[in-house]
Amino acid sequence: MAVHDISVRASGDRREPAPEAAAPPVAPVRKQRRGLRALEPLLWLGPAVVLILAMVIWPVVEMVRTSLTRISSTGLSLGSAGLDNYTDLFAEEDLPGVLLRTLIWVVGVVAVTLLLSLGLAQLLNTRFPGQRVVRWALIVPWAASVLMTALIWRWMLNNFYGVVNRLLMDVGLLDKPVNWLADPVLGFAAMMAVAVFVSLPFTAFVILSGLQTIPADVYEAARMDGAGTLRTYLSVTLPLLRPSLLVAAIINIINVFNSFPIIWSMTRGGPGFATDTTTTFMYKLAFDNQAVGESAAMAVVNFALILVVVLAYLRVVRWREEIR
Repeated sequence: MAVHDISVRASGDRREPAPEAAAPPVAPVRKQRRGLRALEPLLWLGPAVVLILAMVIWPVVEMVRTSLTRISSTGLSLGSAGLDNYTDLFAEEDLPGVLLRTLIWVVGVVAVTLLLSLGLAQLLNTRFPGQRVVRWALIVPWAASVLMTALIWRWMLNNFYGVVNRLLMDVGLLDKPVNWLADPVLGFAAMMAVAVFVSLPFTAFVILSGLQTIPADVYEAARMDGAGTLRTYLSVTLPLLRPSLLVAAIINIINVFNSFPIIWSMTRGGPGFATDTTTTFMYKLAFDNQAVGESAAMAVVNFALILVVVLAYLRVVRWREEIR
């Protein structure tokens, strides 16, 4: 037996047992799966991010680049202009008046729109005969084209055949027709009224949606504490409407700042530059003066003004909240 064992070992016929197969590492696989799960939100956010980059970020970058470029009247790029376009813009004699009117335009239209919308939303939140019809009718100015609405008001304010002059003369308030849009003050006031008319439906419905989220228990508790109607509105309703008012104010600020159709279709910023805001002024710089780079610089300034106004409004709201 010993000889046989020796011969077997010598001949190499004895085979070593095969090693067991190694188990696959579990930890790296789990980490890989967790990594893939962490990337899943990108599949949902990806289209939105691409849309924002294409529709918001890229135009802003292109706007800033154009404001730093010297562009000919035919649209050809002539190289870098540095800050020359901004220097030419701030040297414009009409720019201070344009900026002041833009501030009056935005603050006036947004403030009046919010005040009227508060009352209108409160009315629509109560039950009365024909409530649904009134709600549907309120959507019409918002659903209609802003340009069409502005043109209709321009026709109504015409000094020859406008219905406003005819109505005021029939009731004895005017002796002769008034050329409303030819006067800078009257024309600017008329455009602000049209801007409020257009902005009112959206703002009223935003505030109305906020009113409908306020629970009835809050009002019941206020009545039990002896609070009157005015005190309840100021101490209960308005604080709870703060999120809706914030959204409505910010959206209105942005829309009114960039409200080009109303001004251009009613007065074209005239007479001269007397009713221009930043949006129509930059249009005139680009197409009337053939100063594309300067117009792009005005667009950058306008964009910065919107950010400043919105941030200032948010700061004021936050400051008031901290005081409370």
